[in-house]
Parts: sequence; structure tokens; C-alpha cells
Amino acid sequence: MNQAVHDAVKKIWDYHLLHQPLEKADCMLVLGSYDTRVAEWAADLFLKGYAPLIVFSGNEGAFTKEWKESEARIFADIAIKKGVPKERILIEERSTNTGENIVFSKKLLDEHGVNPKTLLLVQKPYMERRMYATFKKQWPEKPFSVTSPPIALDDYPNDRISETHMINCVLGDLQRIRLYPEKGFQIPQEIPKDVWEAFEFLVAKGYTKGVIQ
Repeated sequence: MNQAVHDAVKKIWDYHLLHQPLEKADCMLVLGSYDTRVAEWAADLFLKGYAPLIVFSGNEGAFTKEWKESEARIFADIAIKKGVPKERILIEERSTNTGENIVFSKKLLDEHGVNPKTLLLVQKPYMERRMYATFKKQWPEKPFSVTSPPIALDDYPNDRISETHMINCVLGDLQRIRLYPEKGFQIPQEIPKDVWEAFEFLVAKGYTKGVIQ
């Protein structure tokens, strides 16, 4: 990408990141997606003692419909291969959006008689803020913190995730931060003027596949 596009994407990327300190919790809630590095990061955190239980949540999304199993089950398999005991994992595979990830995971924990005092939420870097805002709306009484794999913007694209796809997703999540509070999906978050201007600049450049028209 050219420098102007890079600078605009970086501005939005940095806004999405909350930079919360890693804190131990009673349970880790890992939201599924097409990026399996999230599962690897969650497994690493488990093995370092950050939580004794993991809930992997997610059925399928727009970019995982071709997967042979649910996002949650594939994430769980990755974690098990990295050394997380199978009995320390719960799988929620009905949800198809962030709100359902939280609501259905809460129901799953209730069904297993688990009421964690604190939660550690794990997602992609550019979904930290939206995950935070959604959780505050859907499970407001529960203390939690947010984390994501420590991957820099320039290192995020790989053989499965193109640069263009990443940019479209970064923009789509910013737009949803603006639109979703009025739908009741998440709490409002202030978007700085320069961040929204970066969004409009990139949309004008043709990065529109992730935004709601």
C-alpha cells in the first residue's frame, strides 16, 4: 500500500487497540474468526496460567463458510494441539456474530454451572474495541479485560489474509462501532475526527467490501 493509505489504516488500527494490561481471569472467552492466530494466542495465555478454562465461541462467518467444522471447534483443536487439556475447554458453536458469541457463551457457562468472577476476552487486534463495546452491552455486570495476538499492522497479512482484505475488515469494524449502538448491539464509543476522516479517505479509495452500504 502507498504511504497515504498506510497512514490512514494505521490511524484506524491504533484506534481499535485498547492496550489493556494482561490480567489473570477465571475464564477466557475466545471469539472465533478466520484468523487462527487468535486460537494460538489464547492457548499460549492458558499455558502461562492466565485462565483455567477456555470457551471457544463461533459457528461460521462470511469468511469461514468453507471450513469443514465450526470456528469454535477448529480453534479448540488448535489449542489442544498446543497443549491445552481438552477438559479445560468448552465449545459454543451456535453464534454467528459478536453479540451471539457473548450471549450464547454466557448460557453455556450457566449450563455447566460456571459463574466466573472475571473474564479475559480474546479476539483479533482490530476487533478489540468492538468486542469491548459489545461485551459492555451484552454482559454489563461482568468484569473483564481484552487482549489480542501482539501482531503489528505491517505483519498482519499472511498467506491466508491479504492486505486488501485486512483493510476492508479494519474499516468495517470501525463503521460498526459507529452504527451498532443505535441498534442496541453495543455501547457507544467516541470516534475521533481524524480517525473517521481516515475511514472516509479509504472508502473513497475503493476499500468498501467490509462496510455496510
